[in-house]
Amino acid sequence: MIPVKRTSHAVYDLKYHFVWIPKYRKMILTEAIAKRVEEIFREVAEIYEFEIETMAVVEDHVHIFLSAPPKYAPGQIVRILKSRSAKAVFKEFAEVKRKLWTGEFWSDGYFVRTVGDQVTTEIIKRYIEYHNTKQMAFDF
Repeated sequence: MIPVKRTSHAVYDLKYHFVWIPKYRKMILTEAIAKRVEEIFREVAEIYEFEIETMAVVEDHVHIFLSAPPKYAPGQIVRILKSRSAKAVFKEFAEVKRKLWTGEFWSDGYFVRTVGDQVTTEIIKRYIEYHNTKQMAFDF
């Protein structure tokens, strides 16, 4: 059985792998800043009901693998994490403003991929085909 989560109007299993970089791909996520960014991500995740499964904050990029309720689009998740962390870093680490003269901490873009545990692309395709042909049976 696939582990699912519930809200009042949905049953879901949504997992995302996100990657993004600091502005100009600066090597700015030093140990202290990286640690603080991780803390901020965990605080934000708790507020918004994201479940961070794993993350890596290295000098020039972030990887984060999380689950989120379906009320949040992937773009919203990234915006929330980026904006909250950027505000806190600029406030707590004055030296960052000198290195990032435009006033932006994160680059605009990001990478996202949806991830499934046991339900692969092939299973979904076969499941949809089943509904077209009624010849196969699946037990999710």
